[in-house]
Amino acid sequence: MAYGLVTYGVVAYGLWRTPPWRVGVTCGPGTGFVESSSVTELSSHLRATTDAYGAVADLYAELARDALDAQPLDRAVYAAFAELARDGAAGPVADLGCGPGRNTAHLRDLGLDVFGIDLSPEMIDLARAAYPDLRFEVGSMDALDLADDSLGGITSWYSLIHVPPHEVPAYLAEFGRVTAPGGHLLLGFFEAEGGPVTPFDHKVATAYRWPVDDLAELAGAAGFTEVGRMLREPGEGERFRRGNLLMRRGA
Repeated sequence: MAYGLVTYGVVAYGLWRTPPWRVGVTCGPGTGFVESSSVTELSSHLRATTDAYGAVADLYAELARDALDAQPLDRAVYAAFAELARDGAAGPVADLGCGPGRNTAHLRDLGLDVFGIDLSPEMIDLARAAYPDLRFEVGSMDALDLADDSLGGITSWYSLIHVPPHEVPAYLAEFGRVTAPGGHLLLGFFEAEGGPVTPFDHKVATAYRWPVDDLAELAGAAGFTEVGRMLREPGEGERFRRGNLLMRRGA
């Protein structure tokens, strides 16, 4: 559920004095794709987020269709990731939180063997209809039905923004589990602009802004080493600074 309606409204709900990821998180192996006929074991926050995106899926797809066209720096980050992924570990690339599939198709156009996963069945239906040559599956990013070390890369383009901060380490651990040594990870997120992890009133569901150093630290704990980062100031119609982290999975 990446990008799209992520540029509206901001109301701060409060700040943490202790980094929320210091709270203990239990990480386990993936339990399989959650197909649209059996999405029944979701947490309340995942269910609420999934339902909210499903309700606006058509509008989201329309807004997201040309989002990259007006963002040369975003395209440059994708191009850098694609070049590294082509020359890195063997295996396909997973676009996690793929939404209606526009960015998955962009990665395909950059020469990658890519498929998409999203928790919203409505988004996956739209992606399959728009890009029938690509594979899309309904699934949860923290429980991937993928073998260990099976991916050459992962993109998570604003798809972690709704995850409660204390749960983010478990998601990144799952990314590390399925990425082969030498594979690459691209994260897109709202950057905190000097503040701590901060929730805001996203148009679809509560989302979080992250300090780039803190998110890099968490990805490092999951086995990734930073290759580079980009911070982009908000453009027209955008409220927050955008962040990107490009990471490489260690041996």
